[in-house]
Amino acid sequence: MNTSPRILIVDDELQIRKLLNISLSARNLKVIEATNGREAISFAGTHKPDVILLDLGLPDMSGINVLHEIRTFSDVPIIILSVQDDSEVVVQALDLGADDYVTKPFDPKELAARINVCVRRSIKKEASEITEVNGIKVDLASRLVFKNGQEVKLTSTEYDLLKLFIKNPNKILTNRQILKEVWGPGSVDNLQYPRVYVRHLRQKLEANPDEPNLFITESGVGYRFKTEN
Repeated sequence: MNTSPRILIVDDELQIRKLLNISLSARNLKVIEATNGREAISFAGTHKPDVILLDLGLPDMSGINVLHEIRTFSDVPIIILSVQDDSEVVVQALDLGADDYVTKPFDPKELAARINVCVRRSIKKEASEITEVNGIKVDLASRLVFKNGQEVKLTSTEYDLLKLFIKNPNKILTNRQILKEVWGPGSVDNLQYPRVYVRHLRQKLEANPDEPNLFITESGVGYRFKTEN
């Protein structure tokens, strides 16, 4: 029985599909190919991929529309793979539920690493109530936070933001997503909130707040809680 993770490539460029097929197959990943949006939506339902690589420039419909449609029936991790690097497009894709965004041309090794993160996320069982990363321990049941064994006092808002990051490890969260989840839908325009509170978390939890390695800024987009290299 083949238990290799299934990767659905959605791209109308034959050379890109060939490159990805060779690179991913060499890493024991099973590749499924779709050349347009309608195929992508259909295959997402019938093949049940573990990760989708989605190009935005498809011949029959916008990749953004494909993303929106797939999100109506599946929470499969989706990595946008596109020549477009406009921050507004990136934010739109992430707000609609994309898990990551990689611009072409891409480094196959970096892309494979990001896919592996998504694969682990998609097959991971229910997370433990206790999370530990880089000396930080969070007991979600009791709402206690420890750094190198010492309890760290967080405000209610700081804790809610930290919990959101912990529930979405290694995933880019846009400022709008953060504001909606932590402060509510009515606060999505208060872009200074995430910046201020991420700074608070860095000061309390990072080894060096000026050179963070946990709470990573994704310029012009939002933040990523980094738990893996």
